[in-house]
Amino acid sequence: MEKHFQPDILKDLHVVVTGGGSGLGRSMAMRFAELGAAVTIGGRRPEPLAETVAAIREAGGRAEGIELNIREVEAVETFIAEAEKRQGNVTRLVNNAAGNFLAPTDQLSPNGFDAIVKTNLYGSFYATQAVGKRWIERQEHGAIISITTTYTQFGSAFLIPSAASKAGIEAMTKSLAAEWGCYGIRLNCIAPGPFPTPGAWERLMPDPKLEAKMMNRIPLKRHGEHRELTDLATFLLSDISSYCTGAVFTIDGGEVLTSGGEFNFLTELPREQMLAAFSKMRK
Repeated sequence: MEKHFQPDILKDLHVVVTGGGSGLGRSMAMRFAELGAAVTIGGRRPEPLAETVAAIREAGGRAEGIELNIREVEAVETFIAEAEKRQGNVTRLVNNAAGNFLAPTDQLSPNGFDAIVKTNLYGSFYATQAVGKRWIERQEHGAIISITTTYTQFGSAFLIPSAASKAGIEAMTKSLAAEWGCYGIRLNCIAPGPFPTPGAWERLMPDPKLEAKMMNRIPLKRHGEHRELTDLATFLLSDISSYCTGAVFTIDGGEVLTSGGEFNFLTELPREQMLAAFSKMRK
């Protein structure tokens, strides 16, 4: 396998990854541990946390998994305190925990809107504030990555809660990069395009024709590979990127250059067909 970093580039770091039990969070956690970091992952479901921790330890890495309800500030504070109790001071944070679903906005319930915004925006703020105040009090430098999305730039049909909350995360990141830079704290975002993950991708793309249509508008004509994203995240957590802050790094194979909102193309479907597709995605 091609190696892009020194094998100990993240040595002596303690990285917290929210939503780290599955999907891109799992891939990032495993990559960080492979490169020498102690990793603490948080998530709602204990089984994926345990499986990811076991995989990291089996490979020789250091990892802990702690259940976390990212929507509750008290739970986030408890999570960070427990992470530090187990593996020492947190030095890096990846805000990866997120919720999302496709829905016609006229049928979106207040609870559905709240669930996504609280998970994405509130959860990212709670975790960011929890580590940031510790770093400021202890006069420690730190770095934070928040995973956003490409459709913050143009919006996207059927994804109002996600688009609004992810745009808020980007505004938070830029604002805190200005406010906390004097403390040696760096904050950046990664906005991924299509990176398939087990389960979620099948729900979002139940029809191969829809997937083919999405791929056709990407200049590189393929999905992203998890290693490509995890190496970008490694770069941003490491001292190699010590002069990078307040930026949004898009990694999408050029998709935003040729399209607007991620799922705007679904407006071309007859409404009944569109609703049927959404229903299938939720199963």
